[in-house]
Amino acid sequence: MNQFHHISVLLDECVEGLNIRSDGIYVDGTLGGGGHSSRIAAKLTTGRLIGIDQDASAIAAAGKRLEPYQERVTLVHANFRQLDNVLDDLGIDKVDGILLDLGVSSPQLDEGGRGFSYMVDAPLDMRMNHAGAQDAHNIVNNWSYEDLKRILYEYGEERYAPQIASAICRRRETAPIETTLELVDIIRGAMPPAALREKQHPAKRSFQAIRIAVNDELNALSDALAAAVPRLNPGGRLAVITFHSLEDRIVKSAMAAAAKGCTCPPEFPVCVCGKKPQVKLVTRKPIVSDQTELERNPRARSAKLRICEKL
Repeated sequence: MNQFHHISVLLDECVEGLNIRSDGIYVDGTLGGGGHSSRIAAKLTTGRLIGIDQDASAIAAAGKRLEPYQERVTLVHANFRQLDNVLDDLGIDKVDGILLDLGVSSPQLDEGGRGFSYMVDAPLDMRMNHAGAQDAHNIVNNWSYEDLKRILYEYGEERYAPQIASAICRRRETAPIETTLELVDIIRGAMPPAALREKQHPAKRSFQAIRIAVNDELNALSDALAAAVPRLNPGGRLAVITFHSLEDRIVKSAMAAAAKGCTCPPEFPVCVCGKKPQVKLVTRKPIVSDQTELERNPRARSAKLRICEKL
């Protein structure tokens, strides 16, 4: 439990962006190690913080970190896509702020046994929720060539997706692929020498793709965004930190659609759909880490923070 140490990205920018009121109700939908939550809870007096995470290890670690604020903190073991159900179960109709930090926690990456890392040998797993039915072993060993190629292209933006998917299918014909470094070896072998000389680890994109598929991350994000805006009080804010372009496009598009309201075709002279803007954009361009933070935490390099406010 003590090993669940995670450096919260864009911490000051998030807390400032949420515009926290001491009597407000806030949701941290991706609790992690509790870094953002502890800063939010410290600003509350009569308010309340709901911390959600699908990783039981994160819930346990954050619970220790949030002990000084326990009278105003409620922790829930769930996926953030279940936001509506969580709030309904707690008897909460509206909240004053919602934070989603979409990064994989450093302990998940660093704890070899979880199978997230391409640097440590471990069983193929990659589940953020230990109870999840889908794991990396099943995807790598049982999904079709077409499905493997698709997720490598779509989720990993891997230009060698066909070659890697073919190599995986060939190898598993003789015996199941069991470990992370076995998979790394297959990926390396499928890529041309020039690709292996790139600065980025050759397995990074493929591991990202498989992790996203295991945890259904992009659909979960879309579900959470659809639930979040209607749950905000007027003036309440939604803050989302993304770490790759796929996530950022989903967040940018969802916030832009909520800010636009009308869905009528551009050629219509007047609006007939009747849809009104639900939010205003607080950040027209995403907030990114400054040099000081990057020196302290290189994993923050790809982080982007977008914020909108309920009208």
